[in-house]
Amino acid sequence: MEVVCLPRLPRVAVCGGTHGNELSGVYLVRELLKVQKETSEKAEEKRKKSVLMVLANPKAVQRCRRYIDTDLNRCFTHAILNCPLPDKPPYEMVRSRDLNALLGPKGSRDAVDLACDLHNTTANMGLCFISYSDCDWICLHIFRHLQRQMPDIPIRYIHFDVSNKESYSLDSVGKHGFAMEIGPQPHGVVRSNIYTAMKLGVQHMLDWVHFFNSGTIFEGGLVEVFTMVKNIDYPRDSETCNITAAIHPQLQDRDFCLLHPEDPMFQTFSGETLRFKGKEPLYPFFINECAYYEKGIALSLARKRCVMIPAIRGQTEQEEQANEQGFASEEEEEE
Repeated sequence: MEVVCLPRLPRVAVCGGTHGNELSGVYLVRELLKVQKETSEKAEEKRKKSVLMVLANPKAVQRCRRYIDTDLNRCFTHAILNCPLPDKPPYEMVRSRDLNALLGPKGSRDAVDLACDLHNTTANMGLCFISYSDCDWICLHIFRHLQRQMPDIPIRYIHFDVSNKESYSLDSVGKHGFAMEIGPQPHGVVRSNIYTAMKLGVQHMLDWVHFFNSGTIFEGGLVEVFTMVKNIDYPRDSETCNITAAIHPQLQDRDFCLLHPEDPMFQTFSGETLRFKGKEPLYPFFINECAYYEKGIALSLARKRCVMIPAIRGQTEQEEQANEQGFASEEEEEE
């Protein structure tokens, strides 16, 4: 298979605390900042300088809340980042513009090369990559690297089929980006095993970036991808809109276990079983996610498929310089 040469990744951002009560990312970013400050080895210093550690929503972290005024992880669409601010803008809307200036601007050549945003879920999902692309060879290769380096942890790749302008999360600001979502962990709590899995995941990601930038060739192959199909809300009372059922015990904690038509989905508070009425088997995830009650999501459903990724390597300095000259020539022609 032909090797695809891609631009190197000199600037990487690792973000935590986008949701202030998802504590693994909060404590990991704090720990990495501490290590970054204390390290005295020149080789490590040179490597670490290219990694930007960001505590994304400091006010929410301080209060151990998901957000202050509105969900920061929904504030990075093109429309929100570029619309006129109201007289009293929500804190997260202002913060998203600060982060866009720091890590972006989104969609520009000045944006960080790779953005990894750290999240926790209360759902039983293991370690997941969440990305807006199923053909971003960088993210897919990093994902496969983690699968190989962490064989004892279930690791999956979730694809949200959303355009760049409509992509709404912090990781979408980078040229490449993904959310690293790990659970189950209650909000406002840090569990050692979940924190350790996240720490290992970030270490392996940074190792991969170092290998890639050093010219290592990564072989191609097949990768399993879960493409989100739709969200399912809880059953609700038509007058009050209050939920009338909970996730069925046979579905609870069975994220990524195939859900067939007529399988139990909900159990009403009066004891009735409500079944899945879909036309095809699908894979559920974010089952009974605590933070999604306010969003009207009981679970999400996805199709699983295999994606072929090519062999890749980082471009040499000469190749990058040639590309830069090509971009400059194109811009001059456009002017």
